[in-house]
Amino acid sequence: MTSALPFLPFSKPTIDEATIAAVSDVLRSGWITSGPKVAAFEAQMSEYFGGRPVRTFNSGTCTMEIALRIAGIGAGDEVITTSISWVATANVIIEVGATPVFADIDPVTRNIDLDKVEAAITPRTKAIIPVYLSGLPVDMDRLYAIAKKHNLRVIEDAAQAFGSEWNGKRIGSFGDFVSFSFQANKNITTGEGGALVLNNLEEARLAEKYRLQGVTRSGVDGIDVDVLGGKYNMSDIMAAIGLGQFANIDNITAHRRNLARHYYQAFGPEFEAQSGAQLPLQAFETSNYHLFQIVLPDHGPSTRADFMRAMQERFNIGTGYHYAPIHLFTLYRERGFKEGMFPVSEKIGRLTVTLPMFYAMTTADVDRAVAAVKTILIK
Repeated sequence: MTSALPFLPFSKPTIDEATIAAVSDVLRSGWITSGPKVAAFEAQMSEYFGGRPVRTFNSGTCTMEIALRIAGIGAGDEVITTSISWVATANVIIEVGATPVFADIDPVTRNIDLDKVEAAITPRTKAIIPVYLSGLPVDMDRLYAIAKKHNLRVIEDAAQAFGSEWNGKRIGSFGDFVSFSFQANKNITTGEGGALVLNNLEEARLAEKYRLQGVTRSGVDGIDVDVLGGKYNMSDIMAAIGLGQFANIDNITAHRRNLARHYYQAFGPEFEAQSGAQLPLQAFETSNYHLFQIVLPDHGPSTRADFMRAMQERFNIGTGYHYAPIHLFTLYRERGFKEGMFPVSEKIGRLTVTLPMFYAMTTADVDRAVAAVKTILIK
């Protein structure tokens, strides 16, 4: 029997009326592509990140590709990353002609295992792309110590980590390249879109070239192209949404952390022992809790698909999973990767489930989700 309660999705954007009105103003203005709203959004984010240059783009994928290009990474180079991420993280490495090298993940944080990163470094390694799964950063001190020791660039896939922190410092306010996504289910959204935090104005100017066909303009009618760019610019429509979302970032982060606290309280201290499932690491000082993911029992009575169907059909609750191991996709198997190479990634990729977590949720919604999970997993 399906629950009579309304559908509870695993993610849902919240766009307030002021932001909708701001988008309407842009549409009426006659200037809807990159313009003053994009400039304002970039300026506000730059201030948020301590004055570092920030440039916006039409996705959080091209941000990583452009960072790799600015770093001069290409054919013959290796880039180390994790297999538990959206496939874009590895695809951009191939896109610039480099070779992706995967390192397994830590079973507790589910982020890339920095011990495995060090073991994977070769003379051809030129960069690391760590992923901050669910908004949880890796050990940033150790990450950058490794990068410094081996003279490597770091392109932080912080797609899920806007508002996350490390030792009281915002992710994006320090480090090397930092890439954010504003896709629809992120903590702040522009519908689609992304931003890249850079190290200096020289890199920022090069990023501007790469995002718009390599073009440099001068004077009234001067134009030149000296690099091969693409069409990656953000529109003022998207930036208007981003400005409205960004104005509420502190409240969004605080609310998600409170929802996470309630998840842990509702599950209680006995849940893992009773169910065989694994809750995420408690990290209220660092994570923005973009996602709340549990790992199902390895030898439970049902598969993940069975669990997800039960949540939907019996309790009218949506779930997701993030992510399938990249190295087991056909494109990567054809490059020599196979099962058994990264056992922790493969286990997490097989058993992880994303529970509802979004700004409009209430603690009552959390109670409802937890009760459904317990009903299915605890016999």
